[in-house]
Amino acid sequence: MSLHYLYTLLVTDPIIIVMTILFGTFSVLASFFDSRGKIQHQIAVTWSRILLRIGGVSVEVEGLERIDTTRSYVFVANHLSLIDTPAMLAHIPVDFRFIAKRSLFRIPFLGTHLTRAGHIPIVRDDPRSAVKSMVEAARILRERKVSIMLFPEGSRSMGPMKEFKEGAAFIAIKAGVPVVPVGVMGTLDILPTGSAYVKPGRIRLRLGAPIPTDHLSVKDREAFTRTIRDKVGELIGQPGAVAADA
Repeated sequence: MSLHYLYTLLVTDPIIIVMTILFGTFSVLASFFDSRGKIQHQIAVTWSRILLRIGGVSVEVEGLERIDTTRSYVFVANHLSLIDTPAMLAHIPVDFRFIAKRSLFRIPFLGTHLTRAGHIPIVRDDPRSAVKSMVEAARILRERKVSIMLFPEGSRSMGPMKEFKEGAAFIAIKAGVPVVPVGVMGTLDILPTGSAYVKPGRIRLRLGAPIPTDHLSVKDREAFTRTIRDKVGELIGQPGAVAADA
């Protein structure tokens, strides 16, 4: 057992737990004064930056010059680790909302935070509810001038990407906003699936050029989903790769 592992177990992890409770409490309290979720987003950004710093994690970002931080997008990324989300919150300067599994919204305290911050639950096993959630996400994009981040693989992969679900394409087309493909690399080494041990290391985020949707209809979502997946694959060096479900 390494000294760094012991330090993480005895010092870093307790600090992160206490910090998460404090920041989560601030976020819920802030929601009573900001119904649009902007204060909660800034709290989440600050929490993410501190989390990464405490864990000894650096993040390298490529392609920020490709986006206009004042407009709305649907950001679509591959999903390797729980630390993907803090990395993007801390280093992509855009007001995000996330679409997440409804089960996360049922977790005490976390669910309250997610709901009051304006994040959107989705029931993947109920097609009617899923479509309703996606329509709501498109409405939020249009009316609140925020962006949405999705992991269209549906769950974390162990390396090669899984097939993408069509929700991201549906939302972007319905809202009439561009899709920004995001390639995430290095997070699986830093926080592997099933581990609570954050290893020091470097994460790479690569942003591709925004893909317009104004020429598309919802009927094009299947082909557009393949286009998005191909773009993300190119960013992480996996063009056309397909993984078996984990």
